[in-house]
Amino acid sequence: MSRHFEHLLSQRTKSMRGNAIRDILKVVSQPGMISLAGGIPAPESFPLEQMYTINDTVLDKYGTTALQYDFTEGFTPLRHALVDFVAQKGIQTTFDDITVYNGSQSVLDLIGKILITPNDLVALESPSYLGAISAFNAYEPDYIAIDTDDDGIIPESLEQVLSKHSIKFIYIVSTFQNPTGRTLTHKRRQQMAEIVKQHGVLVVEDDPYSALRFRGEPVLPFYTYAPENTIYVSTVSKTFAPGLRVGFCIAPPVIREWLSIAKQGADLHTNTYAQALASEYLTGGYAEEQLPKIINLYKPRQEAMLDAMERYLPNTYHWTKPDGGMFIWVEGPDGVDAEQLYWKAVERKIAFVPGKFFFINPDQGLGTMRLNFTKIDEETIDHAIKILSEVIRDNS
Repeated sequence: MSRHFEHLLSQRTKSMRGNAIRDILKVVSQPGMISLAGGIPAPESFPLEQMYTINDTVLDKYGTTALQYDFTEGFTPLRHALVDFVAQKGIQTTFDDITVYNGSQSVLDLIGKILITPNDLVALESPSYLGAISAFNAYEPDYIAIDTDDDGIIPESLEQVLSKHSIKFIYIVSTFQNPTGRTLTHKRRQQMAEIVKQHGVLVVEDDPYSALRFRGEPVLPFYTYAPENTIYVSTVSKTFAPGLRVGFCIAPPVIREWLSIAKQGADLHTNTYAQALASEYLTGGYAEEQLPKIINLYKPRQEAMLDAMERYLPNTYHWTKPDGGMFIWVEGPDGVDAEQLYWKAVERKIAFVPGKFFFINPDQGLGTMRLNFTKIDEETIDHAIKILSEVIRDNS
């Protein structure tokens, strides 16, 4: 590759790095590779048959409007549909409060653009979603980790962080977190809300997975506990079609205004046709029909993985047992290097994600790994965990 123009790159690029997981996942395309790695919905979860009807309805209902430039804030029918969509989660909001984006990832990037000045402190769960860190990195923040356990953020750690530091905002994945699968409990949400209100701090709540609940009682989004202090970010990618790239957010007025200004400069508006399809999917009864199918597809796959781990993995390993989502988090004993295990597993055609890439401090999480169960069937999952356990035992 020619480096003739490298001197033209901005100072900002020094803080931008390629997504390490995407580099690791390149091996997934190798013939015969079984992937427990990417957080990718199963193709069988897509409403392919219904899409023919949805597509025809969109063309009949909206005609050329669905093919035209549109409002920066989003396609009007979709914004109305999203008001009802989030109401099912317990969020009471209005049409004017919702803005639609090209996937929730673009929301995170624009949040970074309008809020982060170089060396601002952003507080994160540890470990945290790598995609958010990648989005924020371009704006050159510093990070500080909030301690977590199986119930999510530890309130005492949050209080300590906010008492000692001036934080620009807190970023959380509140339900079925990526990478751990953990959910911030109702009690912890209450405690966290009181703390952030007391300190007047902003929370960015990323909520892509909460609809994928297999068991247990739903927990209201953190937004409902502290709406004036929260930017709520979500998507239809996990329950409709990720390739359409339809995400949205609800934010305090001044933040919402600046996000729209930044969006105008970034992409003018979100894909109108994709928004029209999403609108019909939500309002035409398709979502209510499809979601149970997705749950019935993923639940036995998660159970197969948990059962296989119980049978095959050494008792020195521990893992989360989420009530939904897409991931299981595994912690090995001291001295384990999960990245070395990864390359050994790849030799045997099994791929996963070493957990250290989800930590701010690269020295943390060396013995951890993230496993995904959504994209392969139960029999294949059992085989993959058996092989992974053999790799672990052979290299312990």
